[in-house]
Amino acid sequence: MTYPQYATMLALWDAPGPLTVGEIGERLHLDSGTLTPVLKRLENAGYVARQRDAADERRVLVRTTPEGEALRGRVADVPERVWADTGLQVSDARELRALLDRLLSGLDAIS
Repeated sequence: MTYPQYATMLALWDAPGPLTVGEIGERLHLDSGTLTPVLKRLENAGYVARQRDAADERRVLVRTTPEGEALRGRVADVPERVWADTGLQVSDARELRALLDRLLSGLDAIS
């Protein structure tokens, strides 16, 4: 599994329900041109399902499948393993993410 695929799964696991492609893109700061092939690979692997929104057929909803939910347990330790290899703690990653989110918000506000 690639990092963009893993990040996409994290976004879906953290959501209370299906997300649109646009919502996933916003959360990951990816455009649909980058995200669509990632979603296609995840769908082909059986981890996600995509369907048109019945209320607005222009929107595509993405949800995890039972296989995608099972994957969650198998990859739960990935962040800790990655951060251990860097010499940092997961809490450091959370702080860094919060700072980067603030930076992006500030940059969005001035653009």
